Amino acid sequence: MVPGPHDQHGDVRRLVLDAAIAIIELDGAESLSMREVARRAGVSHQAPYHYFGDRAGIFAAISEEGFASLAKAFREVDFSNTSPAKAGFIAYLGFARNHVGHFRVMFRNDICGVTTHEAAALTAEDAFNELLLMVSRTIGTSADEADQLTFAIMLWSQAHGLATLILDGPLLNRLPVEFNAEVQIQAVIDLASQMVSLQAREMGLVPQGH
Repeated sequence: MVPGPHDQHGDVRRLVLDAAIAIIELDGAESLSMREVARRAGVSHQAPYHYFGDRAGIFAAISEEGFASLAKAFREVDFSNTSPAKAGFIAYLGFARNHVGHFRVMFRNDICGVTTHEAAALTAEDAFNELLLMVSRTIGTSADEADQLTFAIMLWSQAHGLATLILDGPLLNRLPVEFNAEVQIQAVIDLASQMVSLQAREMGLVPQGH
């Protein structure tokens, strides 16, 4: 069979999704249009509609992929040389900085699709469960459900806030010119991790392996 024009481009769905992610990373989610996605991907104007239906479908697919990658990042954390809390912060920030387009969609309730697209909802749940496992490593399994949830939200809030300030906020512009940005970011991660560990100890919670 002679390959059609889409076949010659390879995976059209992937081309469309990558183009959408690139647009969001450079210009923000509001700038996304089906026509511009098609143009950037080098495919027909109908291709994005064929694979995703509409903008909401593209956003949901980006969320699904992003949450799956975040869950994978949590699962692959190496705890051998650092505390679980610190490793979790590093994993979250590393994900955000390496997947800016995904990050700008995944946590926006108005576009992320977790309430309208089942696949996005399932991967978001998986990522949150991986976060809870990270918390268990940090404070142990003896903590009750309320404490587990409190620590999970606190870790998530701190990591997400730092990532947002770095990617879309004023943080890097606010640092004095003589400061090394990466050293300062690491110092913040170290402080946040120490605060988490100190609070766990004060509550009598014992991390796994101790």
